[in-house]
Amino acid sequence: MPKYIIERELPGAGNLSNEEIQGISQKSCKVLRNLGPQIQWVQSYVTDDKIYCVYIAPNKEMIEAHAKEGGFPANHIFQVNRMIDPTSAE
Repeated sequence: MPKYIIERELPGAGNLSNEEIQGISQKSCKVLRNLGPQIQWVQSYVTDDKIYCVYIAPNKEMIEAHAKEGGFPANHIFQVNRMIDPTSAE
């Protein structure tokens, strides 16, 4: 199943409170349950003004459906072609 990186522009993301992060996460999980088991949220990284999310999904359209239903921005969606790590140097 393809893996995707989603760039979500959210000014002030780094200043969100724990309660706000919890609310966003709960909303995302609810939408994921409605969409079915073929889409999975792996994890997200919060920076000052963006959130970068890692998802597993059958296609980009399912990622877009999640964003639309949840009211989340999905400014850029990138399919991961390959993963590398320090062991790639060996």
